[in-house]
Amino acid sequence: MKLRARLLFVMLAVSVFALAARPLIERAWFIYTLAMEEPAAALPSPLAARRAPRFVDSWGNARSRGRRHEGIDIFAPTGTPVRSTTRGIVTRVGTNRLGGQIVWILGPGLERHYYAHLNRYGLFREGDRVEAGEIIGYTGNTGNARGGPAHLHYGIYSHGAAQNPYPRLVPPPHMRAVKLTASSDAHHS
Repeated sequence: MKLRARLLFVMLAVSVFALAARPLIERAWFIYTLAMEEPAAALPSPLAARRAPRFVDSWGNARSRGRRHEGIDIFAPTGTPVRSTTRGIVTRVGTNRLGGQIVWILGPGLERHYYAHLNRYGLFREGDRVEAGEIIGYTGNTGNARGGPAHLHYGIYSHGAAQNPYPRLVPPPHMRAVKLTASSDAHHS
Protein backbone atom coordinates (compact mmCIF):
# COMPACT_ATOMS: atom_id res chain seq x y z
CA MET A 1 0.00 0.00 0.00
CA LYS A 2 2.83 2.43 0.89
CA LEU A 3 4.58 1.71 -2.40
CA ARG A 4 1.38 2.31 -4.33
CA ALA A 5 0.78 5.64 -2.50
CA ARG A 6 4.38 6.76 -3.20
CA LEU A 7 4.08 5.83 -6.85
CA LEU A 8 0.79 7.74 -7.10
CA PHE A 9 2.39 10.75 -5.41
CA VAL A 10 5.39 10.67 -7.79
CA MET A 11 3.10 10.39 -10.82
CA LEU A 12 1.03 13.30 -9.54
CA ALA A 13 4.15 15.41 -8.92
CA VAL A 14 5.52 14.65 -12.41
CA SER A 15 2.14 15.56 -13.96
CA VAL A 16 1.98 18.89 -12.09
CA PHE A 17 5.58 19.68 -13.07
CA ALA A 18 4.87 18.84 -16.72
CA LEU A 19 1.83 21.12 -16.77
CA ALA A 20 3.78 23.98 -15.19
CA ALA A 21 6.80 23.51 -17.45
CA ARG A 22 4.83 23.15 -20.69
CA PRO A 23 4.63 26.91 -21.52
CA LEU A 24 8.37 27.29 -20.90
CA ILE A 25 9.17 24.27 -23.05
CA GLU A 26 6.87 25.51 -25.83
CA ARG A 27 8.44 29.01 -25.75
CA ALA A 28 11.95 27.53 -25.81
CA TRP A 29 10.99 25.33 -28.77
CA PHE A 30 9.49 28.32 -30.62
CA ILE A 31 12.66 30.37 -30.09
CA TYR A 32 14.72 27.41 -31.30
CA THR A 33 12.62 27.21 -34.49
CA LEU A 34 13.08 30.96 -35.02
CA ALA A 35 16.85 30.54 -34.60
CA MET A 36 16.94 27.78 -37.22
CA GLU A 37 14.78 29.67 -39.73
CA GLU A 38 16.36 32.02 -42.28
CA PRO A 39 15.13 35.64 -42.15
CA ALA A 40 12.87 36.55 -45.07
CA ALA A 41 14.58 38.25 -48.02
CA ALA A 42 11.45 40.38 -48.58
CA LEU A 43 9.10 41.64 -45.89
CA PRO A 44 5.54 42.99 -46.15
CA SER A 45 4.85 46.62 -45.34
CA PRO A 46 4.43 47.12 -41.61
CA LEU A 47 1.63 49.63 -42.19
CA ALA A 48 -1.96 48.71 -42.96
CA ALA A 49 -2.93 52.03 -44.52
CA ARG A 50 -5.96 52.86 -46.66
CA ARG A 51 -3.74 55.11 -48.73
CA ALA A 52 -0.24 54.03 -49.68
CA PRO A 53 2.19 55.01 -46.89
CA ARG A 54 5.24 57.09 -47.79
CA PHE A 55 8.44 55.07 -47.34
CA VAL A 56 11.50 57.18 -46.63
CA ASP A 57 14.95 55.61 -46.86
CA SER A 58 16.55 57.73 -44.17
CA TRP A 59 18.95 54.92 -43.21
CA GLY A 60 22.28 56.26 -41.98
CA ASN A 61 21.28 59.94 -41.98
CA ALA A 62 22.93 62.07 -39.30
CA ARG A 63 21.05 62.58 -36.04
CA SER A 64 21.70 64.57 -32.87
CA ARG A 65 24.77 63.87 -30.74
CA GLY A 66 26.67 62.23 -33.61
CA ARG A 67 24.20 59.35 -33.99
CA ARG A 68 23.16 57.79 -37.31
CA HIS A 69 19.60 56.79 -38.16
CA GLU A 70 19.35 53.02 -37.60
CA GLY A 71 16.11 52.38 -39.43
CA ILE A 72 13.67 53.89 -41.86
CA ASP A 73 10.63 56.11 -41.45
CA ILE A 74 7.27 55.25 -42.96
CA PHE A 75 4.87 58.18 -42.85
CA ALA A 76 1.11 57.68 -42.42
CA PRO A 77 -1.73 59.38 -40.54
CA THR A 78 -1.81 59.07 -36.74
CA GLY A 79 -3.46 55.83 -35.67
CA THR A 80 -2.62 53.84 -38.80
CA PRO A 81 -2.34 50.16 -37.77
CA VAL A 82 1.24 48.86 -37.52
CA ARG A 83 1.57 45.18 -38.40
CA SER A 84 4.35 42.77 -37.53
CA THR A 85 6.47 42.12 -40.60
CA THR A 86 7.31 38.62 -39.41
CA ARG A 87 6.26 35.87 -37.07
CA GLY A 88 8.04 35.96 -33.77
CA ILE A 89 7.82 36.60 -30.07
CA VAL A 90 7.24 39.99 -28.46
CA THR A 91 10.29 40.66 -26.29
CA ARG A 92 9.58 44.22 -25.15
CA VAL A 93 6.65 46.61 -24.96
CA GLY A 94 7.44 49.95 -23.38
CA THR A 95 8.95 53.36 -23.84
CA ASN A 96 12.34 54.92 -24.34
CA ARG A 97 13.59 58.48 -24.79
CA LEU A 98 14.19 58.35 -28.56
CA GLY A 99 11.51 55.94 -29.76
CA GLY A 100 8.69 56.89 -27.40
CA GLN A 101 6.24 54.00 -27.30
CA ILE A 102 8.06 51.00 -28.77
CA VAL A 103 7.71 47.27 -29.48
CA TRP A 104 10.51 44.73 -30.08
CA ILE A 105 9.83 41.39 -31.80
CA LEU A 106 12.32 38.52 -32.07
CA GLY A 107 11.89 36.95 -35.51
CA PRO A 108 13.44 34.30 -37.77
CA GLY A 109 17.23 34.10 -37.65
CA LEU A 110 16.90 35.76 -34.22
CA GLU A 111 16.64 39.16 -35.91
CA ARG A 112 15.16 41.81 -33.65
CA HIS A 113 12.48 44.04 -35.23
CA TYR A 114 12.00 47.49 -33.69
CA TYR A 115 8.81 49.53 -34.05
CA ALA A 116 8.94 53.07 -32.62
CA HIS A 117 6.99 56.34 -32.22
CA LEU A 118 3.76 54.40 -31.67
CA ASN A 119 0.63 56.27 -30.59
CA ARG A 120 -0.64 53.17 -28.78
CA TYR A 121 -0.07 49.39 -28.62
CA GLY A 122 -1.97 46.43 -30.02
CA LEU A 123 -3.62 43.76 -27.85
CA PHE A 124 -0.64 41.68 -26.72
CA ARG A 125 2.08 41.67 -24.09
CA GLU A 126 5.71 40.64 -23.69
CA GLY A 127 6.16 36.92 -24.28
CA ASP A 128 3.24 36.63 -26.71
CA ARG A 129 3.74 34.98 -30.08
CA VAL A 130 2.76 37.04 -33.12
CA GLU A 131 2.29 36.17 -36.76
CA ALA A 132 3.21 38.38 -39.70
CA GLY A 133 0.37 40.81 -40.31
CA GLU A 134 -0.91 40.99 -36.73
CA ILE A 135 -1.47 44.51 -35.40
CA ILE A 136 1.15 45.39 -32.81
CA GLY A 137 0.47 49.13 -32.53
CA TYR A 138 -0.60 52.35 -34.22
CA THR A 139 1.48 55.15 -35.76
CA GLY A 140 2.18 58.28 -33.80
CA ASN A 141 4.91 60.78 -33.02
CA THR A 142 6.08 59.82 -29.53
CA GLY A 143 9.64 60.09 -28.27
CA ASN A 144 11.93 62.44 -30.16
CA ALA A 145 9.39 62.61 -33.03
CA ARG A 146 7.05 64.68 -30.84
CA GLY A 147 5.82 67.69 -32.78
CA GLY A 148 6.65 66.11 -36.15
CA PRO A 149 4.46 64.16 -38.54
CA ALA A 150 3.11 60.77 -37.50
CA HIS A 151 5.18 57.88 -38.74
CA LEU A 152 6.62 54.49 -37.89
CA HIS A 153 10.34 54.17 -37.27
CA TYR A 154 11.16 50.58 -38.27
CA GLY A 155 14.52 48.96 -37.63
CA ILE A 156 16.04 45.50 -37.88
CA TYR A 157 18.98 44.30 -35.79
CA SER A 158 20.95 41.16 -36.54
CA HIS A 159 23.74 39.92 -34.25
CA GLY A 160 23.65 43.28 -32.45
CA ALA A 161 24.14 45.36 -35.60
CA ALA A 162 21.52 47.55 -37.26
CA GLN A 163 20.47 46.53 -40.78
CA ASN A 164 18.77 48.75 -43.37
CA PRO A 165 15.21 47.39 -43.70
CA TYR A 166 14.40 49.47 -46.80
CA PRO A 167 15.70 47.00 -49.43
CA ARG A 168 13.75 44.16 -47.80
CA LEU A 169 10.44 46.03 -47.67
CA VAL A 170 10.53 46.61 -51.41
CA PRO A 171 7.68 49.09 -51.77
CA PRO A 172 6.08 49.21 -55.21
CA PRO A 173 7.92 51.62 -57.57
CA HIS A 174 5.26 54.35 -57.30
CA MET A 175 5.77 54.45 -53.50
CA ARG A 176 9.57 54.55 -53.48
CA ALA A 177 11.09 57.67 -52.03
CA VAL A 178 14.38 59.21 -52.89
CA LYS A 179 17.11 58.98 -50.29
CA LEU A 180 16.68 61.92 -47.93
CA THR A 181 19.70 63.97 -47.02
CA ALA A 182 20.64 64.54 -43.42
CA SER A 183 19.52 68.19 -43.56
CA SER A 184 16.04 67.43 -44.93
CA ASP A 185 15.07 64.91 -42.24
CA ALA A 186 17.32 65.66 -39.28
CA HIS A 187 14.61 66.09 -36.64
CA HIS A 188 13.19 62.55 -36.89
CA SER A 189 14.61 59.57 -35.09
